[in-house]
Amino acid sequence: MAAPIIGVIGGSGLYRMEGIGRVREVAVKTPFGKPSDKLIRGRLGDAELIFLPRHGKGHRWLPTEINFRANIFALKKLGVERIISVSAVGSLREEIAPGHLVVPDQFIDRTTQRPSTFFGSGLVAHVSLADPFCKDLSGVMIEAARAENAAVHAGGTYLCMEGPQFSTRAESHLYRSWNADVIGMTNLQEAKLAREAEICFGTLALATDYDCWNGSAGDVEIEQVLAVLKGNVELAQRTIRRAVAQLTVPRSCTCASALKDAIITERALIPKKLRQELRPIIGKYL
Repeated sequence: MAAPIIGVIGGSGLYRMEGIGRVREVAVKTPFGKPSDKLIRGRLGDAELIFLPRHGKGHRWLPTEINFRANIFALKKLGVERIISVSAVGSLREEIAPGHLVVPDQFIDRTTQRPSTFFGSGLVAHVSLADPFCKDLSGVMIEAARAENAAVHAGGTYLCMEGPQFSTRAESHLYRSWNADVIGMTNLQEAKLAREAEICFGTLALATDYDCWNGSAGDVEIEQVLAVLKGNVELAQRTIRRAVAQLTVPRSCTCASALKDAIITERALIPKKLRQELRPIIGKYL
């Protein structure tokens, strides 16, 4: 059986984790342009990992500038079946303290300027996003974090905002009234595109602050965010290492067939060029 290929999206330092061998960089071309940066391949135990620095090395891209379609397409093209997305978030709940981890199970979309589908231009598909995270993958991540003695919250709603500015105080209180639990700027498009690409997707959210709703904790300051995030990188690495060891079995979830019956365009009308470009995603259904 071929080694499972697992994608990890996050900061450019994530791949510098203990136990990774045969590390090399790979440039991938996609129909949607260049990914955020070169992808980094390595071996960890019985699995192959492919790391993608979401904002590019040196953190060069704003959340809105990230080429999410190219990123997910590149991972799909390289054979990735599961993605662990690591990201910093603000907490909208007292019980989710800075330094805690959250593995969310729902999203609220507050973005307005980002392409978030591979389809269009003559090809229509509608996938289900009722449960946007893979339950199986998320379960493995939760257990791995607990085994590392992390303060981890199982489930919760991730509100994805446009950014790059942080929330106003009125917005922060509004999001709390919507029962959102954490707020970030990146993961929603990744989850939508991963579902279209039939890739399992799970988020390891690192709470760095209380957003600005919690007056007693002070307003969000980027220095504070970076300090907490730096302290959580090693914990995220340990959690990923432990989770990967449990992800060597074939998938049994519905993520692997998310596009089945979702393509509604008559096959004869799908442009030939589009068929060719999206072959890694739609090939098995055409």
